[in-house]
Amino acid sequence: VQLQASGGGLVQAGGSLRLTCVVSGVTGSTRAMGWFRQAPGKERVFVAYINLTATRTSYSDSVKGRFTVSRDKAKNTVYLQMNSLNPEDTAVYYCSVKCGSTWIFGGQGTLVTVSS
Repeated sequence: VQLQASGGGLVQAGGSLRLTCVVSGVTGSTRAMGWFRQAPGKERVFVAYINLTATRTSYSDSVKGRFTVSRDKAKNTVYLQMNSLNPEDTAVYYCSVKCGSTWIFGGQGTLVTVSS
């Protein structure tokens, strides 16, 4: 599986960004696609996921109501629309696929910096 995330950047608090992840090499065991983030000096944590049929999504409490995950099946792409950003959202964002019960990561992630 190859994952290429993009769309990060510097934004002021209250602003928006949309992250994009192109996924290749999806297998029959893939169950979902998702986003995680790692803030400076902290562990990587779950942000959001969407199942392959796009019928189910889930979000961490810290982003619920502000972020929206979606996917374009034809383009093998998953998106993360981030609104009302605040400095606590500053992190490297990674996209991931869930194969069976395991989240698989790839690529360097994309850096999101929110200034106050």
